[in-house]
Amino acid sequence: MTGRDRGRGRQARRAAVAVTLLVCGALATAAAQDSASLPRDVHPAAREAISKIRSPYCPGLMLEVCPSREAQWLRDSIQAGAMAGLSADSLLEMVIFAHGEEYRAFPKSSGAGLLAWVVPPAALLVGLGLVLVALKKLRGPRGEGVVDGDITERERGLLDAAMAELEEMEDTGS
Repeated sequence: MTGRDRGRGRQARRAAVAVTLLVCGALATAAAQDSASLPRDVHPAAREAISKIRSPYCPGLMLEVCPSREAQWLRDSIQAGAMAGLSADSLLEMVIFAHGEEYRAFPKSSGAGLLAWVVPPAALLVGLGLVLVALKKLRGPRGEGVVDGDITERERGLLDAAMAELEEMEDTGS
């Protein structure tokens, strides 16, 4: 398959997704005109798909809270697709295919998206390990304190004289 054939295949898939979304949108519009046929609750598959999509129409917002008319149309078309029997994953992939990967709210848990789930916790663990190693080195080696038997008689005399002088200073100062 040549690069030209692949490009045509992509265009055909995008066109198919666009037509599907338009048909779902038309179904949703027709359903909205007849309020008796409009379901009061959002289909669970539609709710799941909508909760995993960032809004293409409201930068920084999720699709489920975007107040624009276009976002409502997209939510309606997702609802119509769910009512037609499409799964939440299929609905999500259709929207991502039509609008772009940047509108996926959560990275995939496979392929390159798996790195987004693995790298941050791994970096946190490596950082924690480095902090522990640094603290251990700053603390110094253990067990190198002065032991009672390590002081010579001369050092003991100097220490006693310094303690006596310190006590004398305390007594005169109070």
